[in-house]
Amino acid sequence: MIRILVSAFLLCTAASVRLAAQTSGDRFEPLDVFELERVVDPQISPDGRQIVYVRSSFDIMTDRARTALWIVNRDGTGHRPLKSGSASYSQPRWSSDGTRLAFVSNQDDRSQVYVRWMDTGQEAKLTNLTQSPGGISWSPDGNWLAFSMFVPGRASPLSADLPTPPEGADWGPSFTIIDDLNYRADGEGYVKEGYNHLFVLPADGGTPRQITTGPYNHGGARWTPDGTALIFSANRHENRDLDPRNSDIYEVAIADGSITQLTDRQGPDGSPRVSPDGRLVAYTGFDDRLQGYQVTRLYVMNRDGSDSRLVTGEFDRDVQNPTWSRNGRRIFFQYDDQGTTYVASVSLNGEITQIAENVGGLSLGRPYSGGRYSLSGDDWVAYTHGTADHPADLAVARAGRNAARLTRLNEDLLGHKELGAVEEIWWESSYDGRRIQGWIVKPPGFDSTRQYPLILEIHGGPFANYGDRFAAEIQLYAAQGYVVLYTNPRGSTSYGEEFGNLIHHAYPGNDYDDLMSGVDAVLERGYVDAENLFVTGGSGGGVLSAWIVGKTDRFRAAAVQKPVINWYSFVLYSDGPGFFYKYWFPGLPWEYQEQYMARSPISLVGNVTTPTMLITGERDHRTPIAETEQYYAALKILGVEAVMVRVPDASHGIAARPSNLIAKVQYILAWFEKFRTGGDDMASHE
Repeated sequence: MIRILVSAFLLCTAASVRLAAQTSGDRFEPLDVFELERVVDPQISPDGRQIVYVRSSFDIMTDRARTALWIVNRDGTGHRPLKSGSASYSQPRWSSDGTRLAFVSNQDDRSQVYVRWMDTGQEAKLTNLTQSPGGISWSPDGNWLAFSMFVPGRASPLSADLPTPPEGADWGPSFTIIDDLNYRADGEGYVKEGYNHLFVLPADGGTPRQITTGPYNHGGARWTPDGTALIFSANRHENRDLDPRNSDIYEVAIADGSITQLTDRQGPDGSPRVSPDGRLVAYTGFDDRLQGYQVTRLYVMNRDGSDSRLVTGEFDRDVQNPTWSRNGRRIFFQYDDQGTTYVASVSLNGEITQIAENVGGLSLGRPYSGGRYSLSGDDWVAYTHGTADHPADLAVARAGRNAARLTRLNEDLLGHKELGAVEEIWWESSYDGRRIQGWIVKPPGFDSTRQYPLILEIHGGPFANYGDRFAAEIQLYAAQGYVVLYTNPRGSTSYGEEFGNLIHHAYPGNDYDDLMSGVDAVLERGYVDAENLFVTGGSGGGVLSAWIVGKTDRFRAAAVQKPVINWYSFVLYSDGPGFFYKYWFPGLPWEYQEQYMARSPISLVGNVTTPTMLITGERDHRTPIAETEQYYAALKILGVEAVMVRVPDASHGIAARPSNLIAKVQYILAWFEKFRTGGDDMASHE
């Protein structure tokens, strides 16, 4: 393995020397990743006049993100920092009267809750917590703060009468005893014993008081207007590990911690928000039919849980982050449609009004959806605004008013560089003629009379979507002379429930035909070299990349990132053993062995001739590296040229560190350059 890693490093280094000839400073370069900045979590003041937001950047010396708090007036003036430096700052939340700002910071070693008086700039540290607080929320009268926090607990499930080692003896570490189904979590490792609970804290400081108990996780609480209770979503059922989606809405009384259950259907009920007059609760969810993908809809019920009714009716898109207008007549929310994220509002009779578009820009590596917004008392929306040209900036919008972009955080970095131009494309799938959407990214300096190598880049999920959004990885590929095609094949979200469920119990499957038809559609344009096609993708995209090379030899090389190779082993070894077998398959693997194997890329490995790189984090608990190791061993046994790149200390999100994002892209480019015809003649596609 050491030999393989060293060889891969030398391969990457040699290719980097060749590729460097193309980089002249006017294109997006690997080290530019460290210079990218984003607006995260914008919070508009109750009067709509100011926005405080988290400004996220990277520290090249620590290889980590750093965050600061900035403030700007709604008209774009007065843009300045509130909190910055070596500490991290997050979760800014205005009090209801706009006079104070609560936030979380680790400026005193551990994450604590602070309050800032906005007129004087005075600050107070309110807590001395041993765990990190989350979900900060002000009471309506401004006297209390609510938050969630992990509470360690629970004794070992098994004790044994062990002999005492002699003095000075070294018998090794103690055994770890596990009796939970969900004992690992990606990004966390082995789960600590304990649960997340809700707390309330006096806004002028004091001792936090825990108001929920029991072996359940709680979070995302919102105050009732009278300040007597919190509304939250949780899965408090005894079979919660085997029925992970079955959450309900609850109310907990601040006075005595008594809990009232408000919903009881089979399915996920979440994101509860109480109307300003306290009579209604808006929430999201669906009646669970055990489908791989189901559209999340918006509901309203009476405060006591009675008379639940669907508000969004036939609106066939996922509703996220509902927020009541101050007058209680409309509910604002965000949704994805055909690869674009919007903010809209809906009346209680189902009339929808669009407010803002291109809400996103939070995913730096690849062009996934994901955005944030907040709402003022006079219905101004502050939101993260992202396009293919830039990561998330800050923008404001209001119904009937033109949106205004307030920041240009990356203008100094990207303003003088030529990015790969992004072009939308639609085509018909060879399988059933269904229209499929994708995007072509052309290299800087593109010349339509020449031919370029093509990278097909496939998103994960598989229930997710790409869109017209900035993506550092895609731009790095384009900067090195590749045309990049990224797509939303069947199963992608933002096209409705029927489209998403075309891969229900059939993934991978005809999404392969959608992808191949997309490649053919780009080839018809004449500027792609059919002899220089490459494929890559991560997670669900890794599944499809491995599936593709088992179905066709049209690609010169593949880079399969963090894949599932054997569904049988995956559903029992991933960090969601109570979920995947139930929703992605008709039942348990030993009861449906043929289907599990028929949909596993390992079943096609005997067909593979394509040189294949595998790259996975060694601490990935979502698609564990054992999946990668199975495929690598099979390819080597068959004599297929293959290399395995293991990322130390990385979970499923390989690119969490900027250096990992850069290294991942550079290794993939090095692998592709090794097999590209004319690979030593970089001018052939410059």
